[in-house]
Amino acid sequence: MRIRAITLRILQQFIHDKRTMALMFIAPLLVLSLMSLVFNGDAYEPKIGVSAGATILSTAFEAQKADITEYATDEAGDVALRSGDIDAYITLQGTSPQVVLEGSNPSANRAVMMALQEAVQSLQPASAAGGQVQPQISYLYGAEDMKTIDRFGPIMIGVFVFFFVFLIAGVSFLRERTTGTLERLLSTPLKRWEIVLGYVCGFGIFTVFQALLISWFSIQVLGIMMAGSFGYVLLMTLLLSMSALTLGTLLSAFAANELQMIQFIPLVIVPQIFLSGLFPLDTLPLWLQRVGLATPIYYGAQALMDIMIRGKGWSDIALDVFMLIGFSLLFMLLNVLALRKHRKM
Repeated sequence: MRIRAITLRILQQFIHDKRTMALMFIAPLLVLSLMSLVFNGDAYEPKIGVSAGATILSTAFEAQKADITEYATDEAGDVALRSGDIDAYITLQGTSPQVVLEGSNPSANRAVMMALQEAVQSLQPASAAGGQVQPQISYLYGAEDMKTIDRFGPIMIGVFVFFFVFLIAGVSFLRERTTGTLERLLSTPLKRWEIVLGYVCGFGIFTVFQALLISWFSIQVLGIMMAGSFGYVLLMTLLLSMSALTLGTLLSAFAANELQMIQFIPLVIVPQIFLSGLFPLDTLPLWLQRVGLATPIYYGAQALMDIMIRGKGWSDIALDVFMLIGFSLLFMLLNVLALRKHRKM
């Protein structure tokens, strides 16, 4: 009877908590569906640019299902390569292909090299009299010995910074509310936006030290590739922390306890990880790619890769900086509105 009573109490507790029930059944299906879309996406088609003098390779590459773009000048090809529009740019010097790989994505590099190998072999009979054709390979960014951690490290720095700040900020702000501290503050002449800004500044001081520690440890201790400015890396991790901090405090307004705060993770954090660039976005459906553009981690991860792998500067990461600032301001504004709506004092 005692066991039956405990069992009934647990069942009633779960049944009355409809959001927990919904998340128990819906969240796993959502994450599994997202995994299916990501891992069952189309095979990656390398984007290859060829010079006007190397168009003989175009037909051979197209047979390998590569996306071919012909450029009238080498300068146009170089611009496309630096902007990330193509994975490699190929010219011909005599009968030998000169290949410049963009280099920041080992998966794209392998796809280009496989397509190049097949294309050269298909053209080999025509050039057999001249001997074996040996492509000359060089890298715009990265290097042939680039490690997997060099590719995924910048993304994971952004993911971990965002995840831990989101979780700690959300739970901490929730505790302020459940212990009555926030209610006492709301009963004072303080305005709601002043309370939100005060909490953001208070938690923000710790995020500064966290961003500094994670960035230093990743680069100096773990040895992740670092081609750009450490200051820009610190800036991006700090902005990611601020967006996670403001989002965590916002969502804490809709959670009644710590368990409900943690339930936001599969809905808010996991999709952002899948759409951060960890997996090739080009192979995903277009609507899913656009969802990724509405997530803070995407902009943080793209900027960190630009800085740490490609060595790019302010002009290339400015948009990502402004987007993260915009996310933080938006979440702060929504938090002020959430205070007025959900905490009627």
